[in-house]
Amino acid sequence: MKTETEQVAWWHLHRRLYNWVIHFANTPHGERALFLLSFAESSFFPVPPDVLLAPLALGAPKKWFRFAIMCSVASVLGGIFGYGIGMFLWQEIGPWVYAHLGGIGLTEANFELFRNWYDKYDFWIVFTCGFTPLPYKVCTISAGVAKINFLGFIIASVLSRSARFFMVAGLFGWKGEKVRPFIEKYFNWLSLLFMILLIGGFMAIKLIK
Repeated sequence: MKTETEQVAWWHLHRRLYNWVIHFANTPHGERALFLLSFAESSFFPVPPDVLLAPLALGAPKKWFRFAIMCSVASVLGGIFGYGIGMFLWQEIGPWVYAHLGGIGLTEANFELFRNWYDKYDFWIVFTCGFTPLPYKVCTISAGVAKINFLGFIIASVLSRSARFFMVAGLFGWKGEKVRPFIEKYFNWLSLLFMILLIGGFMAIKLIK
């Protein structure tokens, strides 16, 4: 159980990472950053690619489909990488991860919870994590640890990640100019709300144990 000081420290870390990620939307490296972020978030990085996908689609609405495809492909590839970590490396690196990366949801309790869920709902657990704020990285690695059906894992990941990223990119690409004034006016509040949802995804696991 984290102390209040540790929780505050993780909040500030997430906030700094969030700010660092979103600044790429205003650089020439936005697309490459989106691909790398989408890949990394599926196995170890705490900030989801939506925070970069949305402003990229807003700034270049004609490219929203390209952004969504890029984000989806990279995320599924990252999910496969996470699955491989769980299946082939977890016995060696698991204790270190539990000790140092518990703040991004990679805790022993969460892994045990996911393994119990996989016994009954393997496809739907992957699909739910891929589409909602629940931590997808915990899902991908624990799926490898539990050795759930790999084909089912891929199908659930493709469907859920594509649905999520096409929805985000499509919304901002389609209605971008109409919602731009609102977003620019309330950007700080929207950023705070997104951070709350992000951390709430980790907290939700505890509530539904």
